[in-house]
Amino acid sequence: MHLALVDLHGIVAGGVAAVLDLGGEPAALSRLADEHHSPQIAYAGAFLTAPGGYPTGRDWAPAGAVRPVPTGRLEHHTAGRTPAEAAVGEQRSFGASVVKVTLHADDGPVFDPDGLAEVVAAARAAGLPVVAHVQGAGMTARALDAGVDALAHTPWTERVDDTLIARAVAAGQRWISSLDIHDRGGRGADHAVALDNLARFHAAGGTVLSGTDLGNGDLPLGVNPREVQGLLDAGLAPADVLAAMTASWPVGPPDGVATWIPGPPPAASDELAAWLTRAHVVPAEAFEQHI
Repeated sequence: MHLALVDLHGIVAGGVAAVLDLGGEPAALSRLADEHHSPQIAYAGAFLTAPGGYPTGRDWAPAGAVRPVPTGRLEHHTAGRTPAEAAVGEQRSFGASVVKVTLHADDGPVFDPDGLAEVVAAARAAGLPVVAHVQGAGMTARALDAGVDALAHTPWTERVDDTLIARAVAAGQRWISSLDIHDRGGRGADHAVALDNLARFHAAGGTVLSGTDLGNGDLPLGVNPREVQGLLDAGLAPADVLAAMTASWPVGPPDGVATWIPGPPPAASDELAAWLTRAHVVPAEAFEQHI
């Protein structure tokens, strides 16, 4: 999600106890995380991109949210650090738990394979996993070749072949779903490609994380029933959906709170999405007393 584009209080009211921001102004995100204990906030800091790459110039991206990283050019190396090391170090200094890179080949320049490898290596040295926005032909493979740990969205601009999916699963790559950003409940071509890719990734044993890219258009602030239904449509069982929604990555679970849903779990999977929208975030001690 993107905290700069949404109402933080509405997220908690919608039953969400922890969030992962994948692109924003790092100082503002650090302040938010310090000021708010609910929801728990983890974040990547700025989008790291090739100079001129996405989302440079987008009016929704706050000032400072995009960090261009020149790579492979020795004249830019200063103070004993490469530009990639400097950019990653900046995000880490603001408390980032993960590094976000953009590979949007349909909208401007992207890191070449060597440049992306530089950023991933810098993140590894800093102890941070890497998440990539991949969009455009060949970008899923480029992210995998570089050792990117997770994809911010299920690929939707290309069909990922089974061989590449098998490699992603073997590498332990995680895919964040964000299916509902396509047509907001519609079932257009982009949604169909993403759903097919996610279904085959899950069937092959891949780790799926639930994410909505909240802030990207008109999406529910809390649990998104259309995203839940998309996960079910991709072949995830109800227990798999809950695991995708509660995975403690890249940080541990939130302290002192629990998510409580009144009533017993539904017997039918097609009732799961509606049931989950009734979630409430409550103090952990109150929940323990209730049960």
